[in-house]
Amino acid sequence: MLLNRERKTFIRIGTSTATILGVLSVTLLMLSLAGAQTAGPPTRPNRPRTSASPRQQQIARIVAEVDARNIEKTIRKLVSFGTRNTLSVQDDPNRGIGAARDWLFSEFSKVAEQAGGRMIVEKQTFEQPKAERVPAPTMITNIVATLKGTQPESESRTYVVSGHYDSMCTSPTDAKCDAPGANDDASGTAAVLEMARVMAKYKFDATIIFMAVAGEEQGLLGSTYFAEQAKQKQMDVEAMFTNDIIGSSLGGNGVRDRHTVRVFSEGVPSNESNEEANVRRGVGGENDSTSRQLARFINETAARYVPGMRVMMVYRRDRYLRGGDHRPFLERGFAAVRFTEPNEDYHHQHQNVRSEGGVQYGDLLQFDDFTYISTVARVNAASLAMLALAPARPKNAGIVTARLTNDTDLKWDANKEKDLAGYEIVWRDTTAPVWTNARAVGNVTSYTVKGMSKDNYFFGVRAVDKQGNRSPVSFPRPVR
Repeated sequence: MLLNRERKTFIRIGTSTATILGVLSVTLLMLSLAGAQTAGPPTRPNRPRTSASPRQQQIARIVAEVDARNIEKTIRKLVSFGTRNTLSVQDDPNRGIGAARDWLFSEFSKVAEQAGGRMIVEKQTFEQPKAERVPAPTMITNIVATLKGTQPESESRTYVVSGHYDSMCTSPTDAKCDAPGANDDASGTAAVLEMARVMAKYKFDATIIFMAVAGEEQGLLGSTYFAEQAKQKQMDVEAMFTNDIIGSSLGGNGVRDRHTVRVFSEGVPSNESNEEANVRRGVGGENDSTSRQLARFINETAARYVPGMRVMMVYRRDRYLRGGDHRPFLERGFAAVRFTEPNEDYHHQHQNVRSEGGVQYGDLLQFDDFTYISTVARVNAASLAMLALAPARPKNAGIVTARLTNDTDLKWDANKEKDLAGYEIVWRDTTAPVWTNARAVGNVTSYTVKGMSKDNYFFGVRAVDKQGNRSPVSFPRPVR
C-alpha cells in the first residue's frame, strides 16, 4: 500500500506477478515509482514525475542483488554441522555450535573485506550461568558485523538486524541429537548474512549491525546480552529486526503462500512506566508505539521496492504467547519487530528428526523455500537501507495543549542532518490501521493543522531529506 499525499487514500500496486525470477522487471518498477506520489510534497494535478534519486536507485540495486543461491548455500552449510544446539560441542571443527560460530565469523569477515574498512566483525562472547535450559555454565557467542555510517550527524544512529544460529530438537537441552534447524533459524541467519554481503559495499548515513545470535532456544540469551550491553552503553538503537522462521512458504495448514511475510509489532510498549500509561490512556496511542510506526514504515517501503511481497502487519508483540529475539530490545525501550513466514508447520519445529504414520518430522532442508527466503531478505534490506539513508525520526514530538481549539498545534525538535529538506505531518482516522494522509510543512519545528481536532484524528510527524527519503513517523505526546 502506498501513502498518497494530502487527504487521498491508499492505492495498491499489483502484487501477484512479481517474483524473484522477475527481479529485473521489479527493479524497473521501483525506478518508475521513484519520484512519484510517495516521494515528494503534496501531489498536484498533472504534476510531472521526476527521475529516481541516487539513494532510491541504490535501494533498488540492493534489492535486485539479493541472491537466493547464496542463501541456499548458507543454509546447507549450517545444516551440515549436524546440530547447533547452544549446549553442543564448541571445539569440534565439523559439528556443533562452535563449528557454526567459527564458520559464520569467517563468512562475515569475508563480507567485511568489500566494505573499505567500514565494517568490523566481532565475536561477542559471554558466560551464561546455570539456568532453566542451561544445566551448566556455558559460553555463548554472538557474531556481530557493524557497518559504520558515513554521515557525522547520523553515524551513531544504529539499526540492528538478526537471526539466531542455534537450533534444537524436541528437548532444548539435548546437545547431541541431530538438530538441522534449516528453518528455525538457519533461514533467518542466511538472510542476515546475504543482506550483509549485498549492503557492505554501499554507504549509508547511519550504522547498520548484522548479527547472528546464539542461545535463543535457551531463553533469548544472546539477544538479551546484546540488548543489555546496548542499553548500558547508551547506544542509539533506533530499530531492530529479527528474522526467525522465514524459511517455508508452505504451512502445516496446506496453504502455499510465497507472497506474504508477517511482521509482528507491539502496541503498548513493554517498558512503559505508570506515568506513560496514564498519559496513553488519556490521549489514545495504544496503536502508536515506536515499534508499530516501524512496522508501518516497513509496510510502505516494501510496497514500493518489493511489490511482489505483502507485509502482513500483525498488531501484537509476537505469535500468541510466544517470543523471539526482538523482545529483549522491546523490554529495554528499543523499537523492534519480528519477521516470520505466514503459515508455520509445527511438524518441522523443535522436533526430533523421525517419520511417524507417514508424516516426516524435523526441521529439514527439504522444507525450505530459498526463493521465498530471498524475497523476505529483500523486504528487510530495502527497509534497513531506507532507514539508514533517511533522516532520523523527529525527537520530542508533541501536541501543544495550551489552548482549547478545533485546530491541532504540533511541535518537535529540529533534526541535525545537513541534507534535511523539512517535515511532513501525517494523520489518520482513529480507527485506521495505517497513516492515510500527509502534508509537507517545510523546514519548521511547529505547525498548526487548521480545522482538524486532535479529538478526531491521530497525528504524527516525520522528517524528509532533499532526495525524498522519509523517516519513520514520530507519534506526538501532549505538551504545554
